Order: sequence, then structure tokens, then C-alpha cells
Amino acid sequence: MSAIASGFIHPTVGFYALALVLPFLPGKAWKWLLLLPPLVAIWSVMTIEPGLYGQMNWLGQTMLLGRVDKLSLVFAQVFAVMSLIGMVYALHVDDKLQHIMACVYVGGAFGCTFAGDFLTLFLFWEFMSIGSTFLIWLARNPASTKAGFRYFMYHTIGGLFLLIGLLMRYKAVGNFEFDHVMPTQMMTYDWMILLGFCVNAAVVPLHAWLPDAYPEGTVTGSVFMCAFTTKTAVYVLLRGFHGVEALAIAGTIMAVYGVLYACIENNARRILSYHIVSQVGYMVAGIGIGTAMTMNGAVAHAYAHILYKGLLFMGTGCLLYAAGTTKLDKLGGLVHRLPWVMVLYMVAALSISGMPLFNGFISKTMTITGAAEAHRTWLAIGMEVAAVGTFLSVGIKLPYFAFWAKPANETMELKPIPTNMYVGMAMGAVLCIAQGLYPDMLYRYLPFEMEEMYHPWTVWHVLQALMLLGFSGLAFYITREIITPHAKTNLDFDFFYRLIGRGVLALVSKPLAWIDDRWTEAYRVAGLGGLIGLARGTVWFDTKGIDTVVDGSAYTVQNVGVLGAKVQSGRLQEYLGLAAALALGIFALIWYLA
Repeated sequence: MSAIASGFIHPTVGFYALALVLPFLPGKAWKWLLLLPPLVAIWSVMTIEPGLYGQMNWLGQTMLLGRVDKLSLVFAQVFAVMSLIGMVYALHVDDKLQHIMACVYVGGAFGCTFAGDFLTLFLFWEFMSIGSTFLIWLARNPASTKAGFRYFMYHTIGGLFLLIGLLMRYKAVGNFEFDHVMPTQMMTYDWMILLGFCVNAAVVPLHAWLPDAYPEGTVTGSVFMCAFTTKTAVYVLLRGFHGVEALAIAGTIMAVYGVLYACIENNARRILSYHIVSQVGYMVAGIGIGTAMTMNGAVAHAYAHILYKGLLFMGTGCLLYAAGTTKLDKLGGLVHRLPWVMVLYMVAALSISGMPLFNGFISKTMTITGAAEAHRTWLAIGMEVAAVGTFLSVGIKLPYFAFWAKPANETMELKPIPTNMYVGMAMGAVLCIAQGLYPDMLYRYLPFEMEEMYHPWTVWHVLQALMLLGFSGLAFYITREIITPHAKTNLDFDFFYRLIGRGVLALVSKPLAWIDDRWTEAYRVAGLGGLIGLARGTVWFDTKGIDTVVDGSAYTVQNVGVLGAKVQSGRLQEYLGLAAALALGIFALIWYLA
């Protein structure tokens, strides 16, 4: 891979080209063009050979747009597949701006995946932030507007940490190369870069943006967002920071933390958002443990997660599209009216729960088994506990209260669901089942060499999965009255953010307001009185000085005019007499002076 190759059609090109031309396309036929960039991307990543592509110079720096190897290819492959599914699901949307921003966002994810240096990575990292922010705002309601601003602010801060880190690194080593950092040799700038990556990975406590923003995005926009932002972060963590112990611990905390909050949530899309935190936790933990099996488990789970999480968001998106809400206390009894939504949703629910025959079973168990084999027992136990909570909340609670908890609901007005939304869900469901039945569909692309191939279909693995799922079902039956969803807001680390805001208000805003009040009073007593006195002085000067001079001059001119009018009588004899008198007067004056 030392030579620079040519002939690689970068998937980003298709998405950005469509984003540029889409505003100028008339009619409705343009919708079919939405499928072209994903199809080109699939063809590109399935046919390209590993190598270095697209080197260019910009601002005096060398940028590498196409580092193609096993790791980048496996992520690019699932990104391409999910972009096709997402575009099919969004074909009914007439809002061009939604499609434009989806293209900007997805193109940014491909750009990050193939970036060979930090400068290229940062550029596309920010494109992702911009595109995803608009996918939230374009829901066009007050909640999405506020959530979008919070989301953008959070990712701006994360981007600044990344920028500070890479600039510090450039100053220290003189280049922007993006390669693996040995955990024992990490410098301050490496930790800054890692912190920027952890924001996008939703590592606790940097995760609050995710359950705040994803439920407020557009129906189709949230499908894209659930697939790309956190998984791009998983990719860059795998690329640069595998083996960092802090990630192993943080990932396990994420896995448990996410399911705990998902179990008490009422909003279906918020439940799924917390489960992104939890499922990405498995990946981050596998990266932190750093063995070939756990890292392959992280890759496999990222691949499977994109498919089943996209399907989950498509299912809840159908609920939002048809019923106008995803709040479980307002749903229920819809199984007979939306049977295919329920069936396709359950494929994803069983996949995320690790049920045998579905893709979550062949990916999640790899990371847990790898943790156990690496003698990280507590981490493996933590991930097993999270697996119980996953089936409890996503596999049972959400569909139960959305589809079955109440008698058949014939009164709720439901909007017909477009066919393309069902087609998109069916595509995701087929892949979830196919990968579960034929694990080699996924395993053949895993990038890290293992001494022994992992085999999920052992008696112990199957029994273990079934026992965990059975225990989860029993736990739900016992606690079904307790975990009944209620309309309320659950704060997690938002509480501390609000506390910080109140502290800033108390320490900064209130003292400034007090100073402003005192200044206003001083101005009223002293400054305002002085201004009034000055105004009175100017009035006196105007009336006594300026007006006297101007008025006196006017009166003098008036009197001269009156006198002149009297002198000018118009009779010739008077003018001759006046001239003679004036001449005698002048003669007398000269004679006297002489």
C-alpha cells in the first residue's frame, strides 16, 4: 500500500453530486435518482482493491482521500447498503432539502471512512455534523429546532477538541498522519483527539445529545443518523485507539447505562436512542480490550447494528408517520391495523436482543466471548447484563405497549404508510435474517486475523442466549406493572448540564445584572441630572445669545428697510433736494476737516 493508485470512484462523489444538482431538477422523476449514489457506492466498495487513492495537495498539506484496506472496506460496505435502504425508505418524501442534507451527511461518513489523514477526516467530520443537524431541524417544529441547536453546539465542541488535538499533534510531529497510537505512548494531543471521537461515539457522560436529538429528527432523517454518526466514531476509534484501557471500561458502562434508561422511557424513538448508547458500548468495550476477537466483534456488531437499528428506527418511524406519535402511553392495540410494521419491527427487535437465527446473535456474542477469553470477566458480565435489559426494553416492552397492551384500537386515525417504507424495512429484515443464518456473509470481511475462527453456533452459545432471553421474558412478566410507560421527562446527565447552566447564571449573569442595575441608578441620579442641566444651559444660550443676535439683526434690517421705503417716495423734486442736501453736507465736512 505504499504506492498511490488510481481508478477509485469515491462514494462521496455521487452523494455530493446529487446534493448539488437536486435543487435544479423539476417534477417528481428526480426521486429515482436518489438510488443512484448508493448503487454506485455498493459497486465501488465491492470491486475496489486495497490501496491508496486520491492524494492531493491543499493549503500546503498532503491529503489522502482514499485509504482502502480491510477495515475501511467493511465499514464502507455496510454504509453503502444502509444508504440504499435509507433512500428507498425515503422515496416518498417531497422535501428536496431533506434529501440534500442526507446526501451531505452520508457523503461525509464515507469521507471519514476512507480518510488517510487527520485533515481529511476533520473536513468530512464537520460535513457530517452540518448535514445531521439539518435532518433534525427539518422536522420543522419547536422541539426539533431546540434539539438541533443543542446537537450542533455539542458536536461543535467535540469538533473543537478534535481540531485542538490534531493541531497540537501537527506542531509536535509535523504531519497529519492518521494511524494507530500505542496506548502506552499517548500524549496530551492524542487524548484530545480521543475525546473528540468519544463525543460522536456517545461515550457516557458525553452522550446526552443522542437521546435528546434523534427522537426529534425527521422520520427518515433519524434512520440515517442512527446508522452513521456513532459507527463512524467506532471506525476511527478502531483505526487509531484500539487497546486503550479507558475505552474498555467506558464501553461496558455505556452498555449497562443505556439499557437502564431505555427501560424507563416512554418515547419509542428515545428508547431506541438509549439503545444506541448501549450497543455502541459493546463496540467501544471490544476496541478497548484490543484483542483480535473483540475488535472483530466490534466490527461485526457495528455492521449488524447498522442494519437492525436502522430497521428499528424505520419501524418506529412508521408509527410516527401513521399515528403522529411514538409515545407508548398513547399507542397500543395497533397490531391488527399495522401488522407488517409489527412483524418487520420484531425481526429487528430479536436481532438486537441476540436471538439465534438473527444477526445480533453472531456479532454480540463474539465481543462477550472475546472479553471472557481475555480474562476480562467483569466486563463480560456487564455486557451480559446489558443483553438482558436489551430484550426487556426493545424486544418486549416497546412492541408490547405499542401493539398489544390495549384492546384493538379502531378509533385512532392512522395515515396510510407508503409502499416504499415497507420495501425499505423488508430489505433490512432480509439482511438481518440472512446474516444470522449464514454468518460467513459477515465474517469473511472481518479485518483482524484470529488464531482460531469464532463459531457462534455451539450448544453452549445457543443455550446461553436462550436462557438470557427467557430470563428477560420472565423479568418483564414480573415487572410489567412497574415498567408501564408514563408521560414524563427522564433526566440523566442533562441534570448536570442544567445544573452547570444554573451555576453560570448565578455566577455570571446575576452579578452582571446587579452591576447593570447599579449603573442604571447612578446614571439616573448623577448622569441624567447633569444632562438635564446641560440641556437647560443650551436652551438659555439659544434664547439669550443666538436668538438675540439673530433677532436683533433681523430687526435692524427691517428698520433700515422701513426707512428706505419712506425715503423712496418716487417724486423727482424730492430726490434732487435730497441729493443737493447730501452734497452740501459732504462739502461742509470736507471744508471743516481741511
